[in-house]
Amino acid sequence: MQDFNQYINILGATNFSLVFVVILIWSAIWKGIALWKAARNGSKPWFVVLLVLNTLGILEIIYIFVVSKKKNQ
Repeated sequence: MQDFNQYINILGATNFSLVFVVILIWSAIWKGIALWKAARNGSKPWFVVLLVLNTLGILEIIYIFVVSKKKNQ
């Protein structure tokens, strides 16, 4: 792991930027899944809320595992 950090530091990046990129990827994946499910369920209000708000994946995970399950039943 130390070799990886040295390589990142050579590129001018810091540990903060690495964490930022990981959080960005994490959030984008959950947002994409949640937006897809909201569109498939025809839920325009949820789609807009999920598109506008950035909650680091928390709201998206709640929608995927709680709200969309209730609509499918």
